Amino acid sequence: MTRSAIFIGIWLVCTLGASAQTPDSISLYFAGDMMQHKAQLDVALQPDGTYDYGGCFTQVIPEIEAADVAVCNFETTLGGAPYSGYPQFCSPDAYAQAVRDAGFSIFLTANNHCMDRRNRGLVRTLDVLDSLGIAHIGTYRSQAERDSSYPYILEHGGIRIALLNYTYDTNGIPVAPPCIVNYIDTTVIKKDLARARELKADCIIACMHWGTEYKLQPDASQKRLEDWLYAHGVDHIIGGHPHVVQPVRTVPDYRNRPTRHLTVWSLGNYISNMSAPNTYNGLAVTLYLKKNILDTRMTRYDIHPNHTEHKRDGSICVVPD
Repeated sequence: MTRSAIFIGIWLVCTLGASAQTPDSISLYFAGDMMQHKAQLDVALQPDGTYDYGGCFTQVIPEIEAADVAVCNFETTLGGAPYSGYPQFCSPDAYAQAVRDAGFSIFLTANNHCMDRRNRGLVRTLDVLDSLGIAHIGTYRSQAERDSSYPYILEHGGIRIALLNYTYDTNGIPVAPPCIVNYIDTTVIKKDLARARELKADCIIACMHWGTEYKLQPDASQKRLEDWLYAHGVDHIIGGHPHVVQPVRTVPDYRNRPTRHLTVWSLGNYISNMSAPNTYNGLAVTLYLKKNILDTRMTRYDIHPNHTEHKRDGSICVVPD
């Protein structure tokens, strides 16, 4: 074999190897708390008794649609009429449809209001989301359902992402068997992380309903749990519940890889009618991931500040800052 033939052979191997290692990428848009207070119910109610949320998300649709996948914390139930706001939320099915039509395809349902209409409300919420073709994570009709669908694996191109969702509490309302709510329990989470690795997840993202309401900085329990999650294999953390924005930070990789973890302590409210200081402001975050031959890394993240606005026609909308 001539030297030129050897060179061509080496060039072909390197070229084919490089093409086989072409990275896959995905962008995920995470929005904060999708609340539904009485004022929102009142303004959405139409003369014929239906509910119309068509204008609530119009101004943020472009940033939602710019991402490959959009995820939100759906902090209400779809328990059927009569509908109610705080303190026990129950929204018309049209609200979930409007959130879906805005571009959200994955709803997080493990939050402190998911049991506001008890087991019946939890089950009906999941039934409605299923009927609308919306994926949901965090609450389950039975252990068998949880076993078969959790961790939730999001596949996009060549990337497999495990999405996890847990809540600190359900406002003291017990969950009656067979229903299941994912509570923050490190023994359970450790098993879920092992299962995510069995399912060949390239990246694990934990969506945590945690922290102290209205507090602008993470509390000690959040910080301890952040450290524990990263030490046990979580790649990124997206937080909610305080109803106000808390800081976003990156953390050096716990496994000494050339990448960083992203911690979003709290996204705040995405849409609500809350009046406490700072509750009208929120964040959405777009996380960009790229899969290489060795790992899946965050390449960047974008922050999208937003706020709830009362329009002149009385509608309550989320608008970008």
